[in-house]
Parts: sequence; structure tokens; C-alpha cells
Amino acid sequence: MKPSHKPAAGPLTHFDAAGQAHMVDVGAKTETTRVAKAQGHIRMAPATFALIESGSAKKGDVLGIARIAAIQAAKRTSDLIPLCHPLALTRVAAELTLDASRYRVTIDVTAETVGRTGVEMEALTAVSIGLLTIYDMCKAVDRAMVIEDVRLLEKAGGKSGHWLADSTR
Repeated sequence: MKPSHKPAAGPLTHFDAAGQAHMVDVGAKTETTRVAKAQGHIRMAPATFALIESGSAKKGDVLGIARIAAIQAAKRTSDLIPLCHPLALTRVAAELTLDASRYRVTIDVTAETVGRTGVEMEALTAVSIGLLTIYDMCKAVDRAMVIEDVRLLEKAGGKSGHWLADSTR
């Protein structure tokens, strides 16, 4: 199946006919393997980047702790986002990459499940919390860090099939 770059069409699904917020009924949906990939970055001062790169930040292994925080966040998404369904995740992978040319850390998260609803929110939550953890661990030396470009890159599974982000956005 060819991935789509188009935005989803149709009404917002988290509102009923009266405009009231509700949790979407997924009971009639087919269980399928669902995968979502998300990414985000945190930009910082060169000295902050050097602390992370060298592993000498005062609070410890920044990247290792951010990875664990991202995985934990994916597992707790339904506790944080009010209308998300609790999911039995089959896999969450968080990869952190240092970019010395831009003094930034990139986090890529892949979340997977076999279920009736997608894992986009779990992947996006994991990215956000991973980046916030880096901020928290380094804020004593750099309060001007910038979290940016948190976005869904790809999703697969379910009725809407395979979706791929437009790389020009």
C-alpha cells in the first residue's frame, strides 16, 4: 500500500453530534498491528551540548534517562491525554542522536501495538517527555534550550492505512 501524505479528512472524532467531548468507541474496529514513528529536537548552548556529549552533566546520564523517560511516557499516555485509550504496547524504542553541528539532540520514537486504535499519541508523548527530561536535567546550566519540531513522521495500520509525513513541512 502506498503511503499517503494527505491530511485526514472528515469530522473531528472526539466530539459527538452535540459537540460534547467523548472517548471514541473503538469496539467495532478490527485489531491490527499499528506502528507510529515520531521525532523532535532540543537545541541548546554549545557548553550544554558538550556536557551531554561528555556524559558529565551533574544529574548523570542525560540521554539514558531521557530514553527511559520516553518509554515510560508512552506507557502512561492515557493517564496524560484525557481521551486516549489505554493500550497494551508491544514495543517502544527511543533513539537519541547528538547533532554537534546544530548543538541539538534529536529523539526518534517508534511505538507499536496490536489493537483497535493507533499509537500516534504514544509516540508523540514519548518524544515530548524525552525532550522535557533533557531540559529538566540541564536547565541549571541552560534555561534557554528550545524544544522544537515535535511531529508524527509515519503511522501504519488500521482502516486509514499507511501515512507518511510530508518531508517539506
